[in-house]
Amino acid sequence: MSQEFEFEKPIIELEKRLSDLRSLSEEGNIDLSREISAIAEKIEAMKSDIFHSLEPWQVAQVARHLDRPSTLDYVKLLCGDSFVELKGDRLFADDPAMICGFGRFGSIATAIIGHQKGHDTEENIYRNFGMPHPEGYRKSRRVMHLAEKFRKPIIVFIDTPGAFPGIGAEERGQSEAIARSIMEMSRMRVPILCFIIGEGGSGGALAVGIGDRVYMLEHAIYSVISAEGCAAILWKDGAKARDAAAALKFRSTDLLEAGIIDAILPEPLGGAHRNAEFVANAIGDIIQKELPSLMALPADLLLKKRYEKFRAMGKFKLEQDSEHA
Repeated sequence: MSQEFEFEKPIIELEKRLSDLRSLSEEGNIDLSREISAIAEKIEAMKSDIFHSLEPWQVAQVARHLDRPSTLDYVKLLCGDSFVELKGDRLFADDPAMICGFGRFGSIATAIIGHQKGHDTEENIYRNFGMPHPEGYRKSRRVMHLAEKFRKPIIVFIDTPGAFPGIGAEERGQSEAIARSIMEMSRMRVPILCFIIGEGGSGGALAVGIGDRVYMLEHAIYSVISAEGCAAILWKDGAKARDAAAALKFRSTDLLEAGIIDAILPEPLGGAHRNAEFVANAIGDIIQKELPSLMALPADLLLKKRYEKFRAMGKFKLEQDSEHA
């Protein structure tokens, strides 16, 4: 792997040993099947122990893994060569941090929108680390309106640290672009499925997260702010990110309990980067299962249900004044 985490080191060491044994067995024509089987079983048991008890900060690290499948990775696995990308917002420029276009999942033709990160430094710089400018959100709105015009459902892949906060982005109306995207998504008269595949960061994620169904991968995160940003604000110390991660409750289990997402999609042991096809199949199954029923709904009812879904989010507690009890 191109990126290693401290909590993964015991697994990586055993995997290296397993690889060496397999090479020795093949090159030396030696039967080491018993030893190989024992180490393979130990690796799987260790993965299960580690990845079923990750701390929130460790989950954030997995969600940001350089090899974690991106929007284009899933689109290729799900759509093959049928995906046609559309570029530009017709106002300023194209934004490589936001992928938009049309593709076909089996027999269903859909609009596809998603944040796009890179798998290495060069690609990340080109993709602006998955942080869209205003033109990215305007491009996504343009494609959404095309989907609405031709009555095609919309699939969204969310994976961003947040919208880009640079001077140029602010000058071109970043907050307006995000707000308008949220408003117009809420009014789209076609079904919308959203999948949080990595980081769901702040308004940059919510700008394209208004879906009839919102799903989240097991080791993805979804939060109003990054752990580092939260630590910098609350404690003036980025080193407190681990503490902030625990307080933010941004794991998939936390979001499901709070009613923010509809379901959690499991990942292979070790994270989605270890078996992208496994996750793509789970996403494809959801698309095939959910879209037909949503597409059968009258547009007015679809909008009503979407409105009710988001209005129902959030919990509060009324505390009675003890003097007036």
